[in-house]
Amino acid sequence: MDFLELVKSRYSCRAYEDRNVEQEKLEYIMECVRLAPSAVNKQPWRFHIVSSSEDKAKIQQFYPRDWFNSAPLYIVASVLHDEEWVRADGKHHGNIDVAIAVEHLCLAATAQGLATCWVCNFDVALCKKLFELPDSEEPAVIIPLGYAATEPTAKKRKPMEEIVK
Repeated sequence: MDFLELVKSRYSCRAYEDRNVEQEKLEYIMECVRLAPSAVNKQPWRFHIVSSSEDKAKIQQFYPRDWFNSAPLYIVASVLHDEEWVRADGKHHGNIDVAIAVEHLCLAATAQGLATCWVCNFDVALCKKLFELPDSEEPAVIIPLGYAATEPTAKKRKPMEEIVK
């Protein structure tokens, strides 16, 4: 599959099959994440793979949505603020860096026949508490990962002339 076809096939999946993700596919995805670029190559991130019943129950406390519960595993992507690059004008780049790495994750998953969804609307404080994360680590996004149980719907996108000047 060429890159454009890969990008076109990635979508926000909200229903997953009751089927485990193979370890070799997970390793492939995480290697793609590891190779993602970051400002000054700081790599200010941590990825927590959540697959145990106990840890999945924790995640479902800080993002309690029915559709979300169907995923066989989750990946919590965090920014390590004490490691992120800060531009001379004070702009922190950790959120940008983790976003790049997470999109590598989503595209790699799609290339492996898996589905994902960006979840950013969750209780960050409760996540930090339940997973006992240090103060310098901020969970930025949760990615449910698994085999899609439904087909994607068409994506609405702005026309090219609205986004390119």
